[in-house]
Amino acid sequence: MSRSKLRITPLGGLGEIGRNMMLVEYDEHILIIDAGLMFPENDMLGVDIVIPDLNYVFERAERVRASIITHGHEDHVGALPYLLAKVHAPVYATRLTRGLIEVKLREGKVFDADLHTIGLQDVLPIYPFRIEFFHVNHSIPDGVGLAIHTPVGLVVHSGDFKLDGTPVVGEA
Repeated sequence: MSRSKLRITPLGGLGEIGRNMMLVEYDEHILIIDAGLMFPENDMLGVDIVIPDLNYVFERAERVRASIITHGHEDHVGALPYLLAKVHAPVYATRLTRGLIEVKLREGKVFDADLHTIGLQDVLPIYPFRIEFFHVNHSIPDGVGLAIHTPVGLVVHSGDFKLDGTPVVGEA
């Protein structure tokens, strides 16, 4: 029996609106889901944005296999310029989300990001994970959820979603 364990670590986004970022780790392999920011509270004078504490990721940068972004809202993409300054792993996103990421990275003066466009039919083999995508309705088009196949089982990550019987784009 394997002694390897699956570790899921939220670095932000739980119990708050913003800073969405989660790590899925198995052995020495890290998959990052989202990298968002949060806008400061009224009592945070002089603070422009709040990002997840990236030190854990930076200390293990060589273990990061990829980042997958579920949709293009700032609370899911806003910390990418800070992450990609020290973590050189591919980033996967849908077409609209990738376009928004490209603008964000240009603003952050990050010009060497390894960006990839994914579609709902794609299956990403990112060892030791295999990731499939499914459509989710949200207040921004092109959002996806993830089915992450791991050596110890399936992890489903919904991303942000909205139950919408009459969406402007996509199916209900």
